[in-house]
Amino acid sequence: MVENASGKASPVLKHTPAVVPDPGVHDYVSDAKWILFHVILRVGRVRVDQFRAEISYIRFLTTEHNTYAMIRQDAHRIDPKRRAVIDPKKRQFATPTYKQQDYAHRLNIYEIPPTAEITLEQFEQWAIDRLKILAEIEACSYRNKSPAETATYITPLLQKFLPLSSNTSSPSGAADPRLKNERQKDHYSHFILRLAFSATEDLRRRFARAETMLFRFRFQQDDSREKRAFIDSLNLDWEPVGDFEKTEIAENLLSSTPGLRRLDDETWYKVDWEKVPELIERRLVFLKKGKAYVPGREQLSMIMAEFTARLERALELTSRALPRLDEDDRLTPILNHLSKNFGSAESVYSEGEGYVDGSPITASSIDQLAQQHFPLCMKSLHVNLRKNNHLKHFGRLQYTLFLKGIGLSLEECILFWRQGFKGKTDDEFNSQYKYNVRHAYGEVGGDVNRRGKGYTPYSCQKILGDSNPGIGQTHGCPYRHYSVDNLVGFLQATGVSDKEVLRGVREDVGKMRYHIACNRVFDATHKNEIKKVKEDGSWSQTDLDTIVHPNTYFKRSFLLKQMAKAPKDA
Repeated sequence: MVENASGKASPVLKHTPAVVPDPGVHDYVSDAKWILFHVILRVGRVRVDQFRAEISYIRFLTTEHNTYAMIRQDAHRIDPKRRAVIDPKKRQFATPTYKQQDYAHRLNIYEIPPTAEITLEQFEQWAIDRLKILAEIEACSYRNKSPAETATYITPLLQKFLPLSSNTSSPSGAADPRLKNERQKDHYSHFILRLAFSATEDLRRRFARAETMLFRFRFQQDDSREKRAFIDSLNLDWEPVGDFEKTEIAENLLSSTPGLRRLDDETWYKVDWEKVPELIERRLVFLKKGKAYVPGREQLSMIMAEFTARLERALELTSRALPRLDEDDRLTPILNHLSKNFGSAESVYSEGEGYVDGSPITASSIDQLAQQHFPLCMKSLHVNLRKNNHLKHFGRLQYTLFLKGIGLSLEECILFWRQGFKGKTDDEFNSQYKYNVRHAYGEVGGDVNRRGKGYTPYSCQKILGDSNPGIGQTHGCPYRHYSVDNLVGFLQATGVSDKEVLRGVREDVGKMRYHIACNRVFDATHKNEIKKVKEDGSWSQTDLDTIVHPNTYFKRSFLLKQMAKAPKDA
C-alpha cells in the first residue's frame, strides 16, 4: 500500500504495457496521438522512467513521419539544374494563342478575342462609342418604340459612332483598310464592354439583351449574299431535312408554314426546340421528338438564339475569370467607369454647349425659364430657393453650375443669388456665399481652376452618382432621391397630369431607370413640338437622342418652344 496526497493508503495498480504500433503498418501521426492519449489516462499510475520512455517513442514516431513527408514532397520537385528555362525573346515573339481575324464578313459573332495592340485612348474611346449605341438601344426599348422607329432612330447614331459597312460598299471588298478599321473597332469595343459588364448578373443580362438587339438590326440590314456567306462560316449545328423525311411530314410542314403552297419552294432545318422559343410561341414550326423543323425564311430566329446563347455563355466564363485576372491599373478605372455608365452614358460637356441664341439670360428671367424649360432636378432647387430663401452648399453648387452652363454671366449669377438670399445682409452674403460663386466660374482660386474657367456643369450621371441628400439638403435627382408619391405630386404640381405618363414614371423609377423617366416627361411636355420638327424634317434623329445632361434638357426645350412660336411670329 502507498499513501497518496490525502494521507490515505491506495492500492498499487499493476502497470499494463501500452500496445506499441508497428511503424511500417500504421499511420505514424494517428498512432502517436493514440499512445499519448493512452499515457494521459495512465499518467497517475506509471513510473516516471516508463512515462519518459513512451514520450521518447512518440517523438521518434512524429520525427520519422515528418522526415518521410519531406522526402515524399521533395520527390516531386524538379532539380533546379534540370528546369526548362524559356528564352524571354521566344516568349515575347511567340505566336499568339488566338489568331487575328481577317474580318471577311461585316457581321461578327465575337467568339475569337482580339490580340493586337491598341492605344489606351482607343481602348477608352471605342468602348464609349459602343456604350452610347447600346444605351440608346436600351432607351428605345424602355420607351416602347416600335422596331421601325428604333431602326430610324438608331441608324444615324450608328453611322456617327460605330459605322460598319458591307463588302459591296468598296471596290476592293473586305481588303479595304477602311472596312478593316471599322470592323476592328466593332470587334474590340465589344470585348472591352464584355469585360466591363460581366461582373454582375444584372449587367450581364442587360449587356446581352442590348447586344442581341444590335446584332438583329445589323443582320436585317445586311446584304443577302453576305448574310448567306456569314451563316455558312459559322458551322452551325443545323441538320437539313432530307427529301424523304420532308415527304413523310409534308402535311405538317405545310400547315405550320403560313403562306407556303408548294413543298419544294422552301427548305427546312432540324434544331433543338429550346433554341427557337420565339417561333414556337408564334406557332411557326413543326415539333417532333424534341426537334423543331424551322423553315429557311425563319433563319433570323435561329441566328439570334445562337448568338444569345454563345454570348451568355461567354459572359458567364468571363465573370468567373475576372477575380483571377491581374488587371492593369490603367484599365481598371476605365472598366469601372464604363460599367457605372451603362444606365446613362456619360455626357462630355463642352463650353458653350448649353447656350442658346436670342436675348441674353439675366437674373430676372430665371423664374420664367425655370417654369418652362428647366429639368425637374433644377426646378426642385429653384422652388426650394424661392420657398426658403436659402440652399445648402451642394444644392447651390449644382444649381450655380447649371446656370453657368445655360449662359448666365458671373455678374448676373451673383445678382441672382443675392436676390434669392433675402434674409442675409450684404456683409453676410459677401463673406459666406459670393466667393463660392466666383470660384465655380473660375474667377478666383488656384491657377488650374482659373485656367479651366471653373467647374463644368454636372451631368445626369454625376448627379445620380453623388451622395444622397441629407436632412435639409435639396441637391440630387428627384427621380432617384424622392419617394414615388412625392415625385408624382411634384410632377403634377409642375403641370404633368397625364395618367399614362405618370404610370410610366412609376414603372421606370421602380426599375431604377431614372434617366428614362426624365426623358419620358420631356417627351410628354414637348409632344407637339417634337412631332412638328419630325414632320418638317428640321431636326434629325441625332438631335432627339436620349437626354443625359440637364443643360441639354434646357437647350432642347428652349429651342423646341422657340421653333413652335416662329410661324406665329412670322
